Amino acid sequence: MRALLLSSFFIASTASAEVPRVVADIAPIHGLVARVMEGLGEPGLILQPGASPHHHAMRPSEARALSQADLVIWVGHGLTPWLEDPIENLAGDASHLSLAEVTGSIRLPSRAAGVLGGHDHDHDHGHEDEEGAGVDPHLWLDPDNARLWLARIAEALADRDPENANIYRANAEAGQREIAAAEQAVAAQLGEVTGVPFVVLHDGFHYFEAHFGIEALAAVKSSEADTPGPARLSALRETLKESGARCALSEPQIDDALLRTAVEGMEINFGTIDPLGADIPLGTGHYPALLKSISAGLSACLAPSS
Repeated sequence: MRALLLSSFFIASTASAEVPRVVADIAPIHGLVARVMEGLGEPGLILQPGASPHHHAMRPSEARALSQADLVIWVGHGLTPWLEDPIENLAGDASHLSLAEVTGSIRLPSRAAGVLGGHDHDHDHGHEDEEGAGVDPHLWLDPDNARLWLARIAEALADRDPENANIYRANAEAGQREIAAAEQAVAAQLGEVTGVPFVVLHDGFHYFEAHFGIEALAAVKSSEADTPGPARLSALRETLKESGARCALSEPQIDDALLRTAVEGMEINFGTIDPLGADIPLGTGHYPALLKSISAGLSACLAPSS
């Protein structure tokens, strides 16, 4: 699959000499870029679907794609700090677009693991410090950010390829409408389970929760590297018992042993939701499908047990 993704990137670029060679970091961003480039070319993808963006050792094929790119589009240092040096060293002559730094992007603060309920979601549309310290890096899970980024991606491509500027912009507008339609469907589905308490293994859905008006009661881990001690797990268990939490959600990229320990002995539904959409086909429809997939997983887990 990886070879196909990277080879298609090169083939598309060769077939349309005027179309920039573009590479994206993760599948949801690849989907947004693919939507803007539809009919003209196809972006390459660095991170294999199913792999974690937080730690990764680059392979030669990925390094080669970076070195031949005209435009690199990534979420930013906060999500993939390991990618910063390769971008500078291998794609120094390319244009770089860090979506987390796009003016107007909604940026939410990272939350400490444990009980999350009661936190307000203060949106920051401004600039954080240069490294994005303290900012939750999962910005793509807010559809408002995705819509904003489609327009910015179109402009970045138009700067490189003015001849096709109108096509990029029209594709971005069509993509924005598709996201809005998916957003309406998700809001209707989640409206049926709003207020039902649930716990997540990893606090990776802050943006999705804030946008759609739901909130995880607690998170076992604040990051993939976080290892909660006995005191935190004990306090978490007490909170979950008192709340009557109905659902425990894991992610496919992270071992769920700690989540199962936290809810051991409780009558609770288990589910899996994926912020990266590893099981969703890559391409122009990836992002709207990702929103619907997360919503479906949440709704199924939060529904009353039969």
